[in-house]
Amino acid sequence: MSGGADRTGSAGEDRFRELIKMLEENARMRSAAEPPASRFAGLAGVRVHDLVIDGPHGPILGRTYRGAAGGDVGLVWVHGGAFVAGDLDMHEAHWVSLELAARGIAVLSLDHQKALGGVHHPVPSDEIFTGWLAAAHDPDLLGVSVGGLHLGGASAGANLSAGVALRLRDESGPRPASLVLVYPIFHSVLPPAGRAAAEAAAALPQDLRFDPELIRAVNLNYVGDPALLDDPVAFPANGDLRGMPRAYILNAESDDLRSSGEAFAGQLAAVDVTVRLEFEPQTVHGYLDNPELPAAIKSLDRIAGWLNEK
Repeated sequence: MSGGADRTGSAGEDRFRELIKMLEENARMRSAAEPPASRFAGLAGVRVHDLVIDGPHGPILGRTYRGAAGGDVGLVWVHGGAFVAGDLDMHEAHWVSLELAARGIAVLSLDHQKALGGVHHPVPSDEIFTGWLAAAHDPDLLGVSVGGLHLGGASAGANLSAGVALRLRDESGPRPASLVLVYPIFHSVLPPAGRAAAEAAAALPQDLRFDPELIRAVNLNYVGDPALLDDPVAFPANGDLRGMPRAYILNAESDDLRSSGEAFAGQLAAVDVTVRLEFEPQTVHGYLDNPELPAAIKSLDRIAGWLNEK
């Protein structure tokens, strides 16, 4: 593994390699599976369009989703994958976007370069920033004006979304109507978990835990340079959060990363940013990548409810 991951201890590096193998295996299984739209007839009417956005580091792949009934709410959505995996076809990107579009929310799902082969922060941030601007400046892309356009993602995608929101605030760019941040990671070092979160995570098998060594390996690999672990765009918990958009943070119940989402919600509230913090019961990290899970459907109903609030 290139970049910062080479400077971690062997335990973290080994866990990081295991994580990448697991993500690759999940991608192989997904490619052999039947597409969600053919399994769920209610999604078949969603119009899906692939596009390419000119970016500062090369082309950015995107995909739009628009339901039969047009609305005035849109979402720019970013998948997770520990900054090293994921694509527009993973369920966390494709199926989630189909479901939200079927609920009347137009979606632009964005991909980004992965932190592999010498790619590090801020390349993924630059690409999500550019994709957001494309949707914000072209209301025809989703049929939604910038006033109804929200930004969000899951896991690493939530990190990138919050970092882009900080950039938009500081660079006077068009601000999201809100942020949707699902099982997010905002800290370079996870804060201590509260009692309920710690007990829920402790019940997980070891291969589902995000221990400090693994988190350090993932985060160092993303930034490449240990000095960037303090960068507020790379890890938004480092930043001054005043003036951020209102935010919906939805954690998995049993997830070591839950402590990051809970601490970040506290940081937002402390500077008078409106924030709603919830967790989905009986879930683990990455559960939106499982369309068969009833809790995933419940979470999409929660997200749609938040997005449709005026």
